[in-house]
Parts: sequence; structure tokens; C-alpha cells
Amino acid sequence: MSELSSAAQAVITASNCAGSRIVQLHIADALRAAVDQVMPEEPLYGGDQRWMFERDARQACRKKLLAIAAELEAQ
Repeated sequence: MSELSSAAQAVITASNCAGSRIVQLHIADALRAAVDQVMPEEPLYGGDQRWMFERDARQACRKKLLAIAAELEAQ
């Protein structure tokens, strides 16, 4: 097994079930669902320069959280 990133390890530690593969998969699913609710994908158009800057910041956060979910699934 490969090492988890510190972010993914923090999610597992917080779950109090560090050794359970099923729990990891459930956490990954829950994280994806939360990301979709809080930071849905946004179109590349539709606003002024400030809106685009803020959209890019939100989408960067979205990608990082989805990467943690993918890492938990791949573990």
C-alpha cells in the first residue's frame, strides 16, 4: 500500500477507523457528495474578472478535495 497524503490521513484519522477499507470508500463517497453540494462545477464563462478569479479559486479547492477522495479510493 502506498502512503496517504497528510490530508487523506487526517480524514481517516478523524473517522476513528483507520484500518477499514469499507470505511475509506464510504468516506470518499461522502467527500465527493459534499464537494458536489458545496462547490459544484461551474461554467468557464458568465461573469466579470472578479467572478472568474473567485470561480478559479473554488474550482481549485474542488479539485484538491476530489483528489483526496480519489486517493482514499485507490488506497
